[in-house]
Amino acid sequence: MKGTSTMTKDVLATFPAIEIKKNEALSHYTNTKTGGPADYVAFPKSISEAKTLIEYADAENIPLTVIGNASNLIVKDGGIRGLTMILTKMNQIHASENHVVAEAGAALIETTKAACRASLSGLEFAAGIPGSVGGAVFMNAGAYGGEISEVVEEITVLTREGQLKTLSNADLNFGYRHSTVQDYDDTVVTATFALTPGKQDKIQAQMDKLNTLRAAKQPLEWPSCGSVFKRPTGYFTGKLIHDAGLQGHRIGGAEVSKKHAGFIINVDHATATDYMDMIHYVQKVVFEKFGVHLQTEVRIIGEDVTK
Repeated sequence: MKGTSTMTKDVLATFPAIEIKKNEALSHYTNTKTGGPADYVAFPKSISEAKTLIEYADAENIPLTVIGNASNLIVKDGGIRGLTMILTKMNQIHASENHVVAEAGAALIETTKAACRASLSGLEFAAGIPGSVGGAVFMNAGAYGGEISEVVEEITVLTREGQLKTLSNADLNFGYRHSTVQDYDDTVVTATFALTPGKQDKIQAQMDKLNTLRAAKQPLEWPSCGSVFKRPTGYFTGKLIHDAGLQGHRIGGAEVSKKHAGFIINVDHATATDYMDMIHYVQKVVFEKFGVHLQTEVRIIGEDVTK
């Protein structure tokens, strides 16, 4: 890998038209408001800009990390080396006939609104999911009995060599909080949703109902990474954590929410390390009390702080 100073000159000189920030704190972009510095953060506005950055990273042997809305994500306090691409400026959404096509950086919530405006039903379950379209496909996001796997027809990805590929729903081999995108280094750039014509007022009413439920049950007023743990077979995560007496437990500025035990909220300038310590503590206590291993749903990336 090239030295950082050489890389800086190269990246900034090579891509004057793309917004790129050097040594940028990722806490500015994560929903938890935590995370260390990225060597470089680039904000491509189009597939072609993303393609040139990916090809550059591949050719120069620079580590590449791709982030969407950073909602179900923890970036460790040591930050991320190499080049980080944040796709939120790739946010075009188009509805036509029974389909909605969205770029990977588009907010999933905005995509559900576009579907509603086009009187297309099927995405109502996602009305309050705070992630990006790319992130939602990556982890097969779901809520209130619906999952992305049920509505995605196909996606387009960029490979690490900069090749565009189309993958069908079957190619993605969706499972619980999983798609094959997690198994490769490809970057989702668009997703096509196959939806059903419906009545706009009914679609809106269902979205409103689910958002009211979400606001009543989840600590949306605090920074968090959303659902921290996957649901273990035969159990409810929130109930396990509640029954373990962990609600309100605090490590540093991170607290197990009193409103919903499945959430860890940033109540007082928490660090990513506070979050990691809390995750490990909750896993330890729940296993000791109930013999259940809680697996993380949240994606954890980056480096620990070097001592």
